[in-house]
Amino acid sequence: MLSRATFWYQPAPPTSTQQRLAKRLRALSEKHPRYGYRRIAALLCQEGWPVGKRHIQRLRRADGLRVPPTKRRIVRRGVSTGLPTKATHRSHVWTWDFISDATVRGGALKMLTILDEHTRECHVLRPERALRAADVLAWLERAIQEHGAPAFLRSDNGPEFIAKEVQRWLAEKQIKTIYIDPGSPWQSGFVESFHGRFRDECLNQEVLWTLTEARVVVADFRHHYNHSRPHGKLGYQSPVRFAAQIHPPASLVEAGQPHPTQLQANQPVD
Repeated sequence: MLSRATFWYQPAPPTSTQQRLAKRLRALSEKHPRYGYRRIAALLCQEGWPVGKRHIQRLRRADGLRVPPTKRRIVRRGVSTGLPTKATHRSHVWTWDFISDATVRGGALKMLTILDEHTRECHVLRPERALRAADVLAWLERAIQEHGAPAFLRSDNGPEFIAKEVQRWLAEKQIKTIYIDPGSPWQSGFVESFHGRFRDECLNQEVLWTLTEARVVVADFRHHYNHSRPHGKLGYQSPVRFAAQIHPPASLVEAGQPHPTQLQANQPVD
């Protein structure tokens, strides 16, 4: 049974101190809407109020004060037209991405990379101040004219890669797209590895003052990477040498001449 005292109990009205605390609590909560009860309690303690975080938590709950939930950002994703696949031959799978840097004077550098996943050849490495979807397509078309069209293009979900203009252009060229999952750079490991080497061996070693100087330095690195730099996964051959070994130039095949690597292999050893 409920006692008479409990049934007729009336809570005492808040004191003037409690009223001032509640008023100050509401003022701080309105001023800092993203602060939770712990931060509000810390601010009140700094002002000299003898309160604890649990006390402030109860008061905020009683007043209906809470941190508004953050609206989850909807990540745009491109529509893949091909399945994730491993490159088995030259121009089977290309991958493209951006890497950012800056000149000494503070100007931004945005560099487009287009890489063949099988031969590791870097077909495009172009620094600009800004690159739009139309610029990306222009450089991709140059690479296709020089090396032939790939069967698949792997990329992240950057706006330059999922733009409708890019999707239409690739569909016309019958190039299938492979978009990695958002926040999963390991699914595009070839270009990420290349960017690591590029930053470590070039960008971190050079002082770039202007865009023109950056273009010269980057072009020199791309030439060295393709023609001279030994690649561990290619048997310490350069990408161009590896590509020529598995795909001899058509002129040599038609003439029935031995491949340069065969000539070197047949040379007598001193």
